[in-house]
Amino acid sequence: MKIYARCFAFARPYWKLLLLSYTFFFIVSALTLLVPQFIRWVVDHGIRAGDMRIITGSALVLVAIALIKGMFTFVQGRSLEMVSQGVAYGIRKAIHAKLAALSFSYHDRTETGELLSRTVQDVERIRFLTGRALQRLLEGIVLGSGTAVILFLMNPLLALLALASIPVVVAVAFSFGRRFRPLSLRIQQQLAVITTRIEQNLRGARVVKAFAQEEAEIDRFDRENGRWFGLSRRAARLRAFNVPIMQMIAGIGVIFVIWFGGRMVIQGQLTLGEMVAFTAYLSQLTLPVRRLGMVIAVLAQAASAGERIMEILDARSEVMERAGARELKGIRGKVSFEEVSFSYFHRLPVLSGISFEVQPGRLVAILGTTGSGKSSIINLIPRFYDPTEGRILIDGIDIREITLDSLRSQIGIVLQDTTLFAETIGQNIGFGAPGATEQQIIRAAEAAQAHGFISRFPEGYDTLVGEQGRTLSGGQKQRIAIARAILSDPKILILDDATASVDTETERLIQVALENLMAGRTTFVIAQRLSTVRKADLILVLDGGRIAARGTHGELVRSSGIYTDIYNRQLKSARPPEQPAEPAGSGLYGGGVEDIDETGEEGAEL
Repeated sequence: MKIYARCFAFARPYWKLLLLSYTFFFIVSALTLLVPQFIRWVVDHGIRAGDMRIITGSALVLVAIALIKGMFTFVQGRSLEMVSQGVAYGIRKAIHAKLAALSFSYHDRTETGELLSRTVQDVERIRFLTGRALQRLLEGIVLGSGTAVILFLMNPLLALLALASIPVVVAVAFSFGRRFRPLSLRIQQQLAVITTRIEQNLRGARVVKAFAQEEAEIDRFDRENGRWFGLSRRAARLRAFNVPIMQMIAGIGVIFVIWFGGRMVIQGQLTLGEMVAFTAYLSQLTLPVRRLGMVIAVLAQAASAGERIMEILDARSEVMERAGARELKGIRGKVSFEEVSFSYFHRLPVLSGISFEVQPGRLVAILGTTGSGKSSIINLIPRFYDPTEGRILIDGIDIREITLDSLRSQIGIVLQDTTLFAETIGQNIGFGAPGATEQQIIRAAEAAQAHGFISRFPEGYDTLVGEQGRTLSGGQKQRIAIARAILSDPKILILDDATASVDTETERLIQVALENLMAGRTTFVIAQRLSTVRKADLILVLDGGRIAARGTHGELVRSSGIYTDIYNRQLKSARPPEQPAEPAGSGLYGGGVEDIDETGEEGAEL
């Protein structure tokens, strides 16, 4: 009931429509309950008396009642549908807002297909609950109780016989609901698994084809689809068994009325009109009772769906904006880490005791082997995650005391795995600056060396890039991402190997643009290029989540074996292909500096 109450809370903005809908519903229900009484009067005073004036007039009245019911039912149904659609709109909006607010750690643990299933299929079940399902449930209650009262007033004994089967029907319906709800939850969970499998196959279609795994993926999907089919078949069998039983039990009342009521008419204890009215009431009651089984199933499905939706809405973000957080404006860009440690899900330690300070406008290169914690450092600066211990400061202010929007608006990010949206090139460049003019977007593209290739497209900046920017090359996507960062005009810049996917000439042009962009900005670069680390004001060498060495390029080649090893094994291998390779070093932590002169500068110009 708590889940139902929370779902119906989304109908609050539409309370006027809801009030109109149910006002008309009760009017229609009242007319439905009055019609058999009117028919009784017609039979007893018109048909039995042979009075055609009463019969003709009554027929016209019944036509008028039917027209009124039709108009009222139309308005009632339309209003209720608008309310239920509004509820679905509100829930989807709340889910999307919640997913956008949740920290990266939540998305790390949750599959995309699962979230899609809850946002689409589960919300649709709640929409039907707040619309037709509730109306049908109330219809059964109102018509059932109203019919019972009227029948007992007409003839208590016959009413008792006619309605004796109703408690049995209700008991069967609730028993059905108790069994159907957990099965419905399993069906919805399995449907989420199928959605996830489809989503992953669509997203990874190129990889599947590249490794000729189409048949294997078809088999995997078929297994999951088969599990869903088996659960759905059980649900269908349960529904097919219980719904006819409820209809059969409900039909017993009509049998009693015909058999026992017929005797009473013959014996003069009941008029023919009352007999017809009894039959009419039971006929009107048959449809709501027949629907009761389906409504119970819908209620069970909606409870499961609501439970899954509320799990999202109740999820707590590990990155929370504190009450009274301050706006970050006009910063210089000084960044400090003070004994920062970080663990994913508080179980997988990644960083331990990281401390450093970067003055405004300086370039920091971060190096290390895979899994050393490079990406974790840059993810902590914009608060994609919060440190497990320690604190991070910008201009001496703990970033946890700053509003998230104002913090991230001061940070520009260009990731190695470039993400573009299925919009135009211009919209992707202007994503971080919604109010940017066309000229500002073009200037940002020119600075990122992207204007040339954009202009060659027939649609120019209005060219659609497709899902994930698949119509563009890797280098083109990265230049658009760089233009997006340039347009946001950040004080702090984060580059995750931003030129890894471009050719030598394009890289040279982008490096010029980045040098202009980095001027006066504090910049963090996860470096894979030697040209980047040579220019860095500070190089942080990570090993096992700790800072193993720090300093400039010249300082580290003389003092750090681990830096020398990374230099020989990683940085030199990334040199442009037309340059001659330098001699290899002598291994981990040992010397390996025979290819670097005493001043720490390289013998060959890159």
